[in-house]
Amino acid sequence: MDGTIAMLFLAASLGDMSLSYCQDGCVRRSEAQARLNFSVARVNFQNDFTSTELYASYQLPVKYGPFQPSLGASVTNRGAVWVGAGPTWERSFGDLVFSASLMPGLYVRGGGDELGSNFHFRAHVGVGYELANGARISVTYDHRSNADIRPTNPGLETLALRYSVPLR
Repeated sequence: MDGTIAMLFLAASLGDMSLSYCQDGCVRRSEAQARLNFSVARVNFQNDFTSTELYASYQLPVKYGPFQPSLGASVTNRGAVWVGAGPTWERSFGDLVFSASLMPGLYVRGGGDELGSNFHFRAHVGVGYELANGARISVTYDHRSNADIRPTNPGLETLALRYSVPLR
């Protein structure tokens, strides 16, 4: 996938920003729904399932235009850990919710896959359904790599089931 997911994030979020936010300030600060997100994922490395990952993220209660700052952390059953922060973009069409994010972060291999460095970008896309209580169930796909800042850059992907809880 290389940078495809990152490009999707940029196209969707910047397009949304120009269409929906620039009339009163493209990156104007506004309140947003804070959320806790929990995922369980299959980790795919070099076309092989290598581990299972638990991931949690927190979307802060603020937005800058379409961008909501988020913090995330994951751990695999083989001891690999990733921690990062970056913007999340979401767009709802009725109960259907599309999301994307781009988070730089630190990767600690533990017993996990060798990714060539400790600094990685995690880009995700997802589609989900919002329940009547505001919680969401989504399927997400993400790609993690060091964006060729190091000579070795194999990257890895996850396919996850996510449950998102609004904080009130």
